[in-house]
Amino acid sequence: MSVARLSTEDDDWETKKAKKEASPVLGFSDEDKTGTIQSHDDALVVTLRIRGYDVKRVLVDQGSVVEVMYLDLYKGLNLKPEDLTSYDSPLISFKGKTVTPRGQIRLPIQTNSNVVEVDFIVVDAYSPYTAIMAILWLHALGAVSSTLH
Repeated sequence: MSVARLSTEDDDWETKKAKKEASPVLGFSDEDKTGTIQSHDDALVVTLRIRGYDVKRVLVDQGSVVEVMYLDLYKGLNLKPEDLTSYDSPLISFKGKTVTPRGQIRLPIQTNSNVVEVDFIVVDAYSPYTAIMAILWLHALGAVSSTLH
């Protein structure tokens, strides 16, 4: 990932002021693809530190609007049914089936030095993933994901 400031070559004072106040441009380059096998369209699967545990096989799904935790992970984190708060809205699975959540729980997720509290919807359904992270989490981190890089 590279960050660059916008050029301030113009002599016009207003243009310079506007450019000085502009935020850095975020971008990716071919250098960022080093170590990846191209071309691929793999899902973005990461390891996250959730509640102090390194949790593998977490899917980052920018098309999802809720963070989902599967029951196996919930039990693996030594959480109890009384830790859940109610969540009444049904979810639609990737296969189009309606899934009734067990409840909701707020847990801390650490990425580098950032800690973000996330509301997970806990479901009892099969998944090759332990959890699904949605766009709300990415926004809370101020992160940008790139499956290409």
